[in-house]
Amino acid sequence: MNAVVEATGVSKWYGEVLGLNGFSAAFAPGITGLVGPNGAGKSTLFKLLIGQLHKDQGELRLLGEDPWNNVPIKRRLGYCPEHNQLYGWLTADQFVSSLLRLDGMPSSEATRRAQEALETVGLTAVKDRRLRTYSRGMRQRAKLAQALAHDPDLLILDEPLSGADPQARVHILRTIADFAKDGGHVLMSTHVLYEVERLTSNIVLIHNGKGIASGNVHEIRALIDRHPHAVRIATPAPRAVAEALAPLDHIASIEFPAEKELLVRTRKPDAFYRELPAIIEDRRLEVTGLESPDDNLEAVFRYLVG
Repeated sequence: MNAVVEATGVSKWYGEVLGLNGFSAAFAPGITGLVGPNGAGKSTLFKLLIGQLHKDQGELRLLGEDPWNNVPIKRRLGYCPEHNQLYGWLTADQFVSSLLRLDGMPSSEATRRAQEALETVGLTAVKDRRLRTYSRGMRQRAKLAQALAHDPDLLILDEPLSGADPQARVHILRTIADFAKDGGHVLMSTHVLYEVERLTSNIVLIHNGKGIASGNVHEIRALIDRHPHAVRIATPAPRAVAEALAPLDHIASIEFPAEKELLVRTRKPDAFYRELPAIIEDRRLEVTGLESPDDNLEAVFRYLVG
């Protein structure tokens, strides 16, 4: 297989608004990160790939075939949408097994596969809790479980780490890496380049609906690391978290923009994301959210588009 996805001059219009604007790129086998700011066209591309939307122009091939109105291809995909609008009255076990049964799987097999998938993402202990009681990170893992349960060839993950706490990120990243090691392919969108770096060196950059660069993540990261990288942390104990992070030699500054929030700027984001989960666990601190305003990534896109 030369490419999991091949796009040539693909455009999609929403009335007078362009979702994709002549997008061209090839996604290699294994894990590829689709990186771009919010509104760049990442979700539009994924909806074209899963057959939810039809392209207006260009050529698009998924696993060598046209994805539009292609049921056999859809059965080979596992998809995690960006938004966490789940069926809150269902337990995680019911959620995953019900989707499998809707696809025609016998009840006993659906139950077995649902439990295996929930174990894979680390939710076995809470599989009988209703989804409305889950944190955002737990909901992300529940979505990943339903995408994995039918044993797909390809995972399409739209911002799978958005809003996830450090522990959830560890589970999600490990699950994605293990899936790829077993021969699966992954397309993962994010607006934070450093999330992709832990998984793969293959990236495609998208901006204003256009593919503007692709290749090795380390070359792109070198542009970003010229400036401190901002990370916003939500926690009921911001002072305690700040005290734990302050001794790190790559921390440039710490601010407190809100009552239960701190904004950290680091000169080594790769080291920061690697060290944070252990720090939180060792100090028994609670972190309820983690995100990056990612101004530096925006600067790289401005540089690339001239």
